[in-house]
Amino acid sequence: MAIKVGMVSLGCSKNQVDSEIMLSLIRKGGYELCTDSGMCDVVIINTCGFIEEAKRESIENILEFCTLKKEGRIKAVVVTGCLSERYREEVAKEIPEADVILGIGKNSEIVSAIERALKGETVVEFGDKRDLPLSGERIISNLPFFAYLKIADGCSNRCSYCAIPMIRGDYRSRAIEDVVAEGWWLAHHGVREINIVAQDPTRYGEDLYGKPRLCSLLRELCKIDGIRWIRLLYLYPERISDELIALMAEQREKIVPYIDMPIQHCNHEILRRMNRPGGREALEALVGKLRAGIPGVVLRTTLICGFPGETEEQFEELCDFARRMQFERLGCFAYSPEEGTPAAEFDGQLDGERKSRRCEVIMDQQMEIMDRFNRSKIGQTLEVAVEGYDRYAGSYFGRSYMDAPDIDTKTFFQSDSPLSIGDFVPVRIEDTIDCDLYGTVAGEAAE
Repeated sequence: MAIKVGMVSLGCSKNQVDSEIMLSLIRKGGYELCTDSGMCDVVIINTCGFIEEAKRESIENILEFCTLKKEGRIKAVVVTGCLSERYREEVAKEIPEADVILGIGKNSEIVSAIERALKGETVVEFGDKRDLPLSGERIISNLPFFAYLKIADGCSNRCSYCAIPMIRGDYRSRAIEDVVAEGWWLAHHGVREINIVAQDPTRYGEDLYGKPRLCSLLRELCKIDGIRWIRLLYLYPERISDELIALMAEQREKIVPYIDMPIQHCNHEILRRMNRPGGREALEALVGKLRAGIPGVVLRTTLICGFPGETEEQFEELCDFARRMQFERLGCFAYSPEEGTPAAEFDGQLDGERKSRRCEVIMDQQMEIMDRFNRSKIGQTLEVAVEGYDRYAGSYFGRSYMDAPDIDTKTFFQSDSPLSIGDFVPVRIEDTIDCDLYGTVAGEAAE
């Protein structure tokens, strides 16, 4: 009987891509993949180590499966990903029950590590971060009609609060030909929506070609038959070029008018301490340019509240900025001091209660903004990608171009005809409840 291997992938979509590449290697190695990790012989936890909450989640998962191993219900526990890369010695020392601890540079050796663990060997290995596989066949682990396409790994921006450069190394792009080949492979395997991810996609190509080449890459991806939506995630605002804006307007039917740009703050002094350029004036000008240049664009951003030294006045400025900009999508996070980052040593660290309160204020304000935006969609018809059927609500649900997978809101709708996951259907919006839209299919499913 084949050994069953399961994967628990934590953290961001970029980590998910790493998991999917490892899953393909594992299947090629002769193992049976199992979606129920509790019923597997071997469980891999691909961890996140970005902020404190993510680290806790990773550790809790590792300990849970180590307990199952102690009870004899699984045979081996494998730890990979950002937590093991960031805390190499600590993970090996504090969790000796884990059979395998691999750094990201050893992901390509996952099959060998499993084989050794099943023979009773303890494997603790770390390699060069640059050896992390950025391409290769994958097993899509989410709904089959969409996928994340990672165009680069690592980061060279050196924001003072961020541990990613320590964990993942410097920014390194994949070649255009390599990315486009994967895009065609995804389309051949039924993917209709590509979500472009990297720590900073706007920097794509600088390290390989001497200048940013994101627009060149997008033009090639737009030629792929079968891909209906291309979505851009994590664009750094200071690098969003006029060329990119023009391309998005030109290719609006293919590159959805949706931009995720993490701005973190608007106050010039806070941004300076974050080691990020710009300020409120530049950000307001950019938002105006995006909305003028890309019809119907939906803007998502993330903010950090409670950065060291953030005064009440600076926080009020952030609230006023968010209120005036009316971002259609917004997430807010309390600053997390991370070991080894410059900001963790800054004076003026705020207590957790104050940081949480500020986040709540921002999000309460944002709920009102989103409610007004959603109500403005009543009477419009939106193309929606079907994600499933909710038996309790008695309706289908899915996402419009305004919503990224696993991040944003849903559209619930009725249909007289049976639909399948991955269908694209026109939905007339009739109502809104909380953050979700409700409507009825206005026609038959698109072919």
